[in-house]
Formats: sequence, structure tokens, C-alpha cells
Amino acid sequence: MYEICVTGRDSGGAFGRLMQDVQHDIKQEIKPDICVIGAGAGGLAAASAAAAFGVNVVLIEKGLMGGETLNSGSLPSKALLAAAEHINAVRDGGRFGVKSVRFGVDFAAVRAYVRDVIDAVKPQDSRERFNGLGVRVIEGEARFTDRATVAVNGYAVKARRFVIATGSSPAVPAIPGLAEVPHLTNETVFDLAACPRHLIVIGGGSVGLELAQAFRRLGAEVTVLEAATPLAGEDAECAEIVLDALAREGVTLRSGVNIARVRRVMARVQVDIASDAGEETIEGTHLLVAAGRAPNVEELDLDAAGIRYTPDGILVDRRLRTTNKYVYAIGDVTEGPKSTHLANHHAGLVVRNALFRTPVRTDQHAVPSVTYTDPELAQVGLAEDEARAHAGIIRVLRWPYRENDRALATGATNGHIKIVTDRKGAILGATIVGAGAAENITAWALAINQKLNIDAFAGVIVPYPTYAEVGKRAAMTYFTRSLTSPLVRRIIEWLRRFG
Repeated sequence: MYEICVTGRDSGGAFGRLMQDVQHDIKQEIKPDICVIGAGAGGLAAASAAAAFGVNVVLIEKGLMGGETLNSGSLPSKALLAAAEHINAVRDGGRFGVKSVRFGVDFAAVRAYVRDVIDAVKPQDSRERFNGLGVRVIEGEARFTDRATVAVNGYAVKARRFVIATGSSPAVPAIPGLAEVPHLTNETVFDLAACPRHLIVIGGGSVGLELAQAFRRLGAEVTVLEAATPLAGEDAECAEIVLDALAREGVTLRSGVNIARVRRVMARVQVDIASDAGEETIEGTHLLVAAGRAPNVEELDLDAAGIRYTPDGILVDRRLRTTNKYVYAIGDVTEGPKSTHLANHHAGLVVRNALFRTPVRTDQHAVPSVTYTDPELAQVGLAEDEARAHAGIIRVLRWPYRENDRALATGATNGHIKIVTDRKGAILGATIVGAGAAENITAWALAINQKLNIDAFAGVIVPYPTYAEVGKRAAMTYFTRSLTSPLVRRIIEWLRRFG
């Protein structure tokens, strides 16, 4: 230990500044078992799971605890969707015998409701809670200085294993003029003080369409601009049901358009587009960019750690290890699908492998995806086209909501289920578009994960009346063909004759 005393006038001059620089470079060394970078959904799950086994965990976060999921993503968007759904239910109450009444939308109250939901969950993700779990939380920006060290806020963290869970941010497309025009993303849209008069949405994916429907129900005029096809990654037949529902609610959907330029004119936003129909200008009051996600890797200095990455995310193997065997990456920062539930799943796999060396692997086909529009669209496994290319001969099983008693009772008859099996009945994929799709897709995710046959669903006892009956009825159609075969008919006739 060295003690330095500086006296005289120079203590505040050049020598003093030199000593400040020296002190800034001196870092306290920490040697935890696991260092998690990023306190979003995946990072928090990894840190808490590791701490539960009694290991020494350091968690680094430069922003808000809870990350995008809590503060500007999944949770606030679902709260906003819930508010919009209730408003729409009032408008649609006539068919249920609710007499028409005049009502209005208090947007400030809607915004307050969203904040209240965030505040209700925030203590679960707080620094205080994680300190109580035994996790040391360090605020600051982490960057690798070598293959085994991360520098953050005066500390040098040398962990046995690192977990990168820095998530993703809204991708901003290279549209001329966009940088000079104020625009919203999912990180800022929940801060709006008033409902937009006309919201222009760039991007027709899940996030763009969810927010488009929500703001339309809250009273805004909404136009969605998509360069390709809205919900392009989903089953086209099922996606069309969602797009039709949004169009009937008054959302203007423009697909196959090229955005030439964006500009601000007084208090308005103008977007110049070109399509097969020609060139035109769309004018609105607010612009929302929902054109995908970009992994948060820029500030990590991954090259110093020997970690390979692409514009789509960090490269990982089936165990979620990076090209540096001591470093894992999970969730949105990796290549592939991006969702909160996948990040949580990744966290569990990484902790098992890092602590117990248990062999683990990710199966992307068993990861469900959900678009939380009304009707909901949920999918897991292979879509019909993928299954046909993968298995050759397949069976496609369907059942409509309009023939489900629960849907008839609630008026939610728009949609159907679509199950894909191979010729022996092995379940390859499932898509549900309709009420309760997000909840009911879990059973089909389990089926794919456990490699179940369709007869497992045909034989299950389902409560009546529920939306889940749609799945059982679809499963039973697999056996309809065999009931009409001549051989089966002869067997039944033979058994009938002999009692």
C-alpha cells in the first residue's frame, strides 16, 4: 500500500490532474464465479439462478434494472394492449346487450395505468432484491479488456465464466431524412402525453402491428408501411386473418412500399413512398419506427475477448458458448429469434452448463412465437411449407373457432388452429390464430419438445367449454380418414355381428 501526499499550490494543477488520471486507471479487481452483463430478463434470470446455488455472482447494468422487457418492451406494451382491448369492448358491447353510451378515452389515465403496471413489477427486478439474493450489482458500462477480464466503473472483473445478456435495441433503417425527423420507437412510445392524431408506423412485424391496433383503438388514425409483406415470417394463411381484422378496425396497411424519404413540415411528418401504384406522400402527426431489432454489442469491445459476432448478433454454439469458451451469450444479443421467453430459457441452460457442465442444447423449433394482436397469432415448430420441405408427406389438421362453443359464447369466432404432422402422426408444428392463442400454444410447444404423437391430443380430456377444445377437435380429424377405410368398416361389421 502506498500513501501519497500532495501539498502546495500544484495540488490542484498539473500534478493533481496526473494523480486523478492515475487513480482513474487503478481498478479494484473482483473475481466472481459468474459475471452477467446486462440486467434484462435473461440476465436477471441467469444471475438469480446462479446465486440460488450459492455461487459468487456479479451483475453489471448500465441502464435500468429489468431492461427493455420491463421498462419499454413486453410488459408495457401488453398493458397498453389491455387498455385498448377494454376500450374496444365498450365500443363492441351492443351485440351483448350493452346499450350504447357516450364515452371517451383518457389517454393520460391509460399512460398512468401502463406506468402502474411497470411499477408493480419493478421491485422484483430491483437492485435491492438482487443484493438480497447475494448478487453484487455494479452500475456502469462493461467492456472486455482481454479474454478473461471486463472493465466497469473502476473495477476489473475476472470471472470464471461470463454471460453476455445485453439484449437488443430498435433498429433504425437507413431512410433519407429519418435522422433529422423526431420519431418514436418502442423505447419512447410509452412516454407520449397525448394520443397521436395520425400515427405512421414503419414496419409490419409483430411489434408494429400490435402498437398499430392499440393506438387505433385508442382513437388514432393509423397507417402501417411495410417494404415486404406484414407478418412475413408467420404462416401466410393465419397471418391473413390478423391483417384482415386490423383492416376492418380501420388500420391502413400498405405492403410492398419503398420509403424514399422522411421529412418534417411544420408540426407534421411526411413520408414519401413508392409502390406499384406509383409515388405518393403520406402525412401524419407522429412517426413510429418498428423495423426490427439490433443486438447491443457496440460498446462491449468483443474483439478484445476473441468473440465473433455479426450484425445479427453474437455467434454461439448449441450450448450458447461464444468463440471464447469462457463466455456465453443469451437472449436478443445472439443470432436467431428474439423474445423474452427465449432469453429466460437460455439463462437456465447456461447456468446448468456453466455450473454443472451438464450437456445442453437449444431447439429453436420448440420456441413459440406470439403476436399479441386481436386475434392473437401463435406458432411453434414447423410451418406448413417448412414441414413439407422437411418431412415430405405431411398431414395438415384444422378446426375453426366458429365451431367451438366457448368462442360462440364469447363472440370470438374469428380464427382457427392448424396442426402439421408427418404421415405417422408425429407433431411437427402448430399455428393458432384466435382468442387465447398465446395461452393454448404452450401445450403444442410441450408436444414438440417431448416429441408427442397426435393421438396424445385426441385422447386428452379437455374442460368444456374452452378454446382448448379447438386443438382436440383438430387432432381427432387425423383419424377421420381411417374411419372411412373399407378395412375398418369390415372389422366394425364383423364385431357387430358377433356381439
